[in-house]
Amino acid sequence: MEGKLTNLLKGAQLGRGQAEVYTNVHIDYAAIAVAGLGPEGEGMDTLEGLDVCKENIRVASAVAASKLQNSGVNTILVEGFTNSEAAAEGAALAVWQYQEFKNKEEQQANTKLELFESPEGDGFKRGLIKAECQNLARTLEEAPANRLTPYMFAERAVAALCSCGVQVNVRDKHWLEEKKMNAFLTMAKGSCQPPLLLELGYCAAAPEEKPVLIIGKGLTFDSGGLFTKKCEGMMKHRADMAAAAVAVGVFKCAAMLNLPVNIKALLPLAENLPGGLAVKPGDVVMGLNGKSIRIDHTDAEGRVIMADPLVFAASYKPCLIITLGTMTDVDKALGSGGAALFTDSEVVWREMHRAGAETGDRVWRFPLWKNYRKKVTGMDIYILFQCEKNYVLLLF
Repeated sequence: MEGKLTNLLKGAQLGRGQAEVYTNVHIDYAAIAVAGLGPEGEGMDTLEGLDVCKENIRVASAVAASKLQNSGVNTILVEGFTNSEAAAEGAALAVWQYQEFKNKEEQQANTKLELFESPEGDGFKRGLIKAECQNLARTLEEAPANRLTPYMFAERAVAALCSCGVQVNVRDKHWLEEKKMNAFLTMAKGSCQPPLLLELGYCAAAPEEKPVLIIGKGLTFDSGGLFTKKCEGMMKHRADMAAAAVAVGVFKCAAMLNLPVNIKALLPLAENLPGGLAVKPGDVVMGLNGKSIRIDHTDAEGRVIMADPLVFAASYKPCLIITLGTMTDVDKALGSGGAALFTDSEVVWREMHRAGAETGDRVWRFPLWKNYRKKVTGMDIYILFQCEKNYVLLLF
């Protein structure tokens, strides 16, 4: 087989992220994909903030698996490329398909991935688990808004997590009212779908060990409220619950990998619509911490619905709080190259940056200068006020 492939590859120039499929090379294989890995010896690139070797393996495996899938191959044997975890993750992410609402006769068979002649079976399994949990988040993000209301999101989270040993509590509107989470409730008033707070818990470390707590924005649809978004592209805002979906994926992954950590999450789930009871510009609401908030822009709702859960999070006495959200205009600074990170902790920045370099999901630190505080506390009448849309502030 190697001789045939060598002849076929003569003159071929497969660069990084490129792949070709060859047939009739070996009697046991309907097709073989060959992918370019880039130059040898690449490792951590400090300027790029990326482990280039791992990323090249993920990309090569993904491109090759995708080409084989498009060629009609249902079972793919994946080369380990010296890092079977990265290879498995890349391939599994690439062959994922969203087919929930296709007719059965139009659905394609799921592609099966197996490790090809490598002793790195444990790493391959880890990579498949990581990809499976990312694909769970992608599935939630792709769902139409009428098929993923706050209640339906909670149902799917229960189904995905309870079987893994993750504790899931669904807190309804009455519970939110009892806890006086008025900021969250106010931003959800425009929709007839009642808001929910999803409370997740995974405890695999010592009980006395303080948990890491995640707060994930969970707007299952965001029209902008009374500041209605443009029709063009509004459909994409069914995925304004991507942060909550990612949190669900994180918990499933932690449980499946048996990570020895304690994690908690608070996921506010709601819709932001311009109904008759919708919040109006200039409205003032009292937050859980007793501070009043003036709403200036109804399409900058994310920071408001997460304010009450952020205050409530203190009751868990966490060692770290991570807030996740799809925030307006951050993409103008970084595009698709990475996620924005706001923190005043050097330790958190270093660890997040290192994790991003290892996984390929890079982050870049944005400033939290003192003069930003004036933009949210600079009113005499109100203790806090929500910034205009063009100021993107996440305060920890």
